[in-house]
Amino acid sequence: MQSSRSSQPMILIAIAILYLCLVLFIPAIAVFYEAFHKGFAAFLSAIQNRDFIEAVKLTLIIAAITIPLNTLFGLVIAWFLARHQFRGRALLMSIIDLPFSISPVVAGLMIVLLYGRNGWFGGWLEATGTKIIFALPGMVIATIFVTLPFVAREVLPVLEEIGTEQEEAARILGANDWQVFWRVVLPNVRWGLLYGILLTNARAMGEFGAVSVVSGSILGRTATLPIFVEQAYKNYQTEAAFSAAVILALLAAVTLVLQDAFKRHTAER
Repeated sequence: MQSSRSSQPMILIAIAILYLCLVLFIPAIAVFYEAFHKGFAAFLSAIQNRDFIEAVKLTLIIAAITIPLNTLFGLVIAWFLARHQFRGRALLMSIIDLPFSISPVVAGLMIVLLYGRNGWFGGWLEATGTKIIFALPGMVIATIFVTLPFVAREVLPVLEEIGTEQEEAARILGANDWQVFWRVVLPNVRWGLLYGILLTNARAMGEFGAVSVVSGSILGRTATLPIFVEQAYKNYQTEAAFSAAVILALLAAVTLVLQDAFKRHTAER
């Protein structure tokens, strides 16, 4: 009986490891194998494809627009929620968290419903010659939506933890609001802010569902890197698809390393 009990933890560990192998390690190994089994030269050739390069450029452009906007929004809304108690605060926090619970595909359909040709604002946009759907603006809006909560949700707990004492002391000493923000608030929330920016960047570059709905998924024009993987695979461009998947996997690995580093810095404070 004692031997049976002592073996139970080992069995559970073995089951957990087997599960991780089936859903994570083996698929990851398969992606890298498919990308490199014909040699590194074939991998380099695949990532020099024009459509791949355009997909990378578009992904970087979307991330470069999304990250500053959501960083600014996250800082402002986190400070407002941390420093003010009001009726409806819980509702506002729930609204900010909506992208966590809504399917990205549904989010993309919502954007089409608003800005598509037959959408609520479609007639006005068409009359002014403004194109949102199947163009960069729609892809940016979709990415902003799915990445909206990350900075706010990482900064808010930090602001609540440090309280208002330091800010009040700075104001008593004559600092204005801008000086309080730069010299008191920002240094205190910097690790949470960086962590939120990191998560925003990772999600922005890896988002598929919402962006695929509003982009049209046209290779070389409106295809981001995740969409390129799908389109290349469907078009039997296996090397290109798996090479792009490797790039995304390496991005995920870098994100995990930086995430761990930020967590350590936050824990040491």
